[in-house]
Amino acid sequence: MGRSLRAPWVVGWGCHDVTALVAAWLSLRIFCDCIFYTTSHCQFESESCLATTRFFINGSGWMDFLNVEKLGKTFSDGTKAVSEINLEIEQGEFVVLLGPSGCGKTTTLRMLAGLESPTSGHVWLEGERIDHLPASRRDVGFVFQFYALYPHMTVGENVGFPLECDGVNRSEYVSRVEETLDRMKLSPLEQKFPDQLSGGDQQRVALARAMVRRPKLWLMDEPIGNLDSDMRLGMREVIRAQQLESGVTTIYVTHDQEEAMTLADRVVVMDCGCICQQGSPRQVYDNPENLFVAHFMGTPGMNLLKGEIVTEPSVVFNGSNLTEGLPVSAYSGVPGDVVLGIRPEFISVDSDGLLSATVVTDELLGRYRNVHLETDMGKVVMRVECEQRNRRYPPGDRLTLMLDEKQIRFFDPKTGKQIERGRA
Repeated sequence: MGRSLRAPWVVGWGCHDVTALVAAWLSLRIFCDCIFYTTSHCQFESESCLATTRFFINGSGWMDFLNVEKLGKTFSDGTKAVSEINLEIEQGEFVVLLGPSGCGKTTTLRMLAGLESPTSGHVWLEGERIDHLPASRRDVGFVFQFYALYPHMTVGENVGFPLECDGVNRSEYVSRVEETLDRMKLSPLEQKFPDQLSGGDQQRVALARAMVRRPKLWLMDEPIGNLDSDMRLGMREVIRAQQLESGVTTIYVTHDQEEAMTLADRVVVMDCGCICQQGSPRQVYDNPENLFVAHFMGTPGMNLLKGEIVTEPSVVFNGSNLTEGLPVSAYSGVPGDVVLGIRPEFISVDSDGLLSATVVTDELLGRYRNVHLETDMGKVVMRVECEQRNRRYPPGDRLTLMLDEKQIRFFDPKTGKQIERGRA
């Protein structure tokens, strides 16, 4: 159904007094910008009875497939793991929760799965509130960071167990298990038990067990963290291909930025139990909203240099090691202290450059080099792409650097937030 509506309406003929209920609800929420209507056991022609359903209407249309409202978790010792986050996810979307250890991403995933009880907020899935339901009634497939395989079952039996619980007939059971084992390259291990497998193979079995059925949600907690690098690359492709083919909405937790950038339709960056920023991988990488996201996204993160903006006679960035002010005509904030941010790939060696630097170390990483530099304003990393990778930068060499003005971002050193750029 389209998400842009000229006028809201409630679907559900056959329910008693729908008009009266909606009118009463509207009168209570007249100053709000959204309406929701809840009804139980709505009888449709030729359809079975529906569960409690919520129809959510706001400026953008109908509610999202998954709606998380002010979801929070505080443990009994007072630790606030998740701070009343809001999140809306479309059907079929692949969303990655990205952040460092302890940021609240796994706790959030566990609350969505029903393995952890929230202390505040609600979760709605396809219009049904589920935060009060046990995990067995949420129709989700969960892949744990640690395998959680049944030790008395073979690989094939572990993978097929969810289908057995769903009462799938034998022929379909065999077909789907064999197809999933083949896709996950587990067919030769079908008759083995978990204690006969390597850690990486056990993780693949856990993935296959979640993927063998078609739940409403796949929830994955760092599912390929224990695999070697070659296997991780292959499994990324398998996970994404399986998700695209099935259309199952997927929420994936990782601390690996490359994984997030590769897999996600949308990245949700978390820190200290809060959502710092969300958007497409490109949006989050190119335009971090604060210093944490700027530093955390990317390997290495954005270079951050302290200085000040001077607006007379022209707008320039001044720092202690600049031979002259760096022109920044796109800056639209007020004069004063700022933090300049720029990605490593937008720094280059140029005899006309304004920033002096000393080489600390030169890392060859195949198709590019990361050159670590020291300046009076702080440490800087410059990425040199493949066409220049044969050039070496011995430690101690003195260089002058050019910064691509169009790629510079500025941050408020007090709040950490990005300062909006004007037009160049």
